[in-house]
Amino acid sequence: MTALARLGMVSELPPSDAQTLADQAPLVIGEEPKDYFVTRDGVKFAGMHVLVDLWGASRLDDPDHIDRALRDGAIAAGATILHGHFHHFSPNGGVSGVLVLAESHISIHTWPERDYAAIDIFMCGACNPYDAIAAIKAAFRPQSVQLAEHKRGLVG
Repeated sequence: MTALARLGMVSELPPSDAQTLADQAPLVIGEEPKDYFVTRDGVKFAGMHVLVDLWGASRLDDPDHIDRALRDGAIAAGATILHGHFHHFSPNGGVSGVLVLAESHISIHTWPERDYAAIDIFMCGACNPYDAIAAIKAAFRPQSVQLAEHKRGLVG
């Protein structure tokens, strides 16, 4: 049976302050609510889901480092961080975790024994998940990166 090194850690870092005062303002009667769907190249959709595979990566067994790396990526993408939670497993030291964003999430699952990490970045609205990748690459220094994307919530 594989035991948890820790039952889990909730990030001690505070939520980000990327949210603007306009986003927090109450809806004025007669105004249309903000639509967080985006239109790019004539296609309307809820958000972009980018799958990131890191191979030959380092520091994949350090939950605090992983938390900071994902936060740096979220902030670079213009996202609002609401909550972070990470689990550190033994005996291999892998980490599974998520940052919950106002614009969706960034999640990670690591296999340090294979120098591999699987990261999901899903963001809606004006955020661009691709803007998170530079911070993630800088934090884990992978030898190679594989990307796949999917537009979520395509509108007919």
